Amino acid sequence: MNGSDTCHRLRFIRILFIWVALLVVAGCGTVGPDYKSPEMVLPAAWHTPAQNVQTASDVSALAQWWKNFNDPLLSRLIQQAVAANLDLKTALERLTQVRAERTVTRAGLFPSLDTSASTARRRSGNTTRTTYATELDAGWEIDLFGGQRRALEAANADIQSSREAVNDVQVSLTAEVALTYFDLRAVQARLDITTENLSLQTDTFQLVRYRYLAGLDDELSLEQARAAMENTRARLPDLRTAVAEAQNRLAVLLGKQPGRLDDELRDHAPVPQASAAIVVGVPADLLRRRPDIRQAERELAARTARIGVAKSELYPKLTLTGSIGYEALSTDDLFSAGSRFWRYGPGISWPIFQAGAIRAGIKVASSQQKQALLAYEAAVLAALEEVENALAAYGQELDRRQSLEKAADAARKATAMAQNKYDAGLIDFDTLLDAQQTLLSYEDEMVQSRASVGMNLVRLYKAMGGGWTSLAVNNGADGETDGETDNDPEASF
Repeated sequence: MNGSDTCHRLRFIRILFIWVALLVVAGCGTVGPDYKSPEMVLPAAWHTPAQNVQTASDVSALAQWWKNFNDPLLSRLIQQAVAANLDLKTALERLTQVRAERTVTRAGLFPSLDTSASTARRRSGNTTRTTYATELDAGWEIDLFGGQRRALEAANADIQSSREAVNDVQVSLTAEVALTYFDLRAVQARLDITTENLSLQTDTFQLVRYRYLAGLDDELSLEQARAAMENTRARLPDLRTAVAEAQNRLAVLLGKQPGRLDDELRDHAPVPQASAAIVVGVPADLLRRRPDIRQAERELAARTARIGVAKSELYPKLTLTGSIGYEALSTDDLFSAGSRFWRYGPGISWPIFQAGAIRAGIKVASSQQKQALLAYEAAVLAALEEVENALAAYGQELDRRQSLEKAADAARKATAMAQNKYDAGLIDFDTLLDAQQTLLSYEDEMVQSRASVGMNLVRLYKAMGGGWTSLAVNNGADGETDGETDNDPEASF
């Protein structure tokens, strides 16, 4: 073995040693704070008691809470909305975008390889030469201090946050479909009640008219009967408009044009009522179940990782580059041994003066992380408030509905007795008119209260984070996982 070969071998060993050392260092150094999930002390039980509500650890029924109303059409509408709603599709597309952005970030951890070919004409004095070249270039920025790894950590958290945003849209969507459906059924019931009362008042008007013509009643009673009848008739257009608006809103929620659900929703049906006691979890369940809280926690994780990205700018960057190629004066000689060339070597860059920009960037990232923590805490408090308000509203409306049902039942009996007495000439028309108007008012309020009970229950389900499932979202279009550990208690459709 000659001295030249020995020299080349020693140089190769030195280079190999440097590479190994750099890789070891790159695997050990990561600047910036390591993320720790925030801890919040939550109450052991809800402050507001409510009727027909049980607190239990098994709240799996929240995943598809709408089944508790035993309304097949409601369940079908919700499933169609989840499949076709445009807001939900937009959120899913946003998730696709964030995944692609993560792939771009992840690529920075690996070497890059480029190839090029060129031809050039050069004139020197009276001589013109044409050169041909082809080249393969490789480069690798060694992640010495973990800036790129922190960026990847933040990108993974962004994906998880975007997934929770999808879930949050679904929670809102299922609740809005149900609330609109309840509103539709309530308005249809009010329309039926008003139509029935209009028929009753029309009959009364005809009776008063006959009595007036017979001289048994005065003109005042006749005009009072006419006014009551026309006032009831005047309610119908507003109620029909409300029906159309609810039908159109449901169509849009399902990704359809207004009017496309009219045939399916034309038949009137009672306002759905819950079939069993409501089971809700404890306050601590909100941290696990509410997508908006989970999203806020993942955004905090991303902001924490980006502090490390900002801090990595304080430290040197080492790049390894190398090229191999051919260059010749003719295409015939381009790939000959004599035209071959190569080069390799490390490069280092280290910011010396940036007028405080890097440290200001670290302060920006730290401030954003603190804002994310405050946003997380605010999301938890808002969730607690939402549940407590929903519990209070649901329990109080149950009491109100019971009273209104009793009042409406008494008003029906009073109206029937007043009608009989008026027919017998025992009371004046004012008493009958007052009984009829009271009945209409109580029946209308009773229907609205029944709808409010169901709607407040829907809001309670929403506040508890019910209504989202593990959608058929692939963990990574690029074949990689999102870097998350899901413990979703929900069952899929």
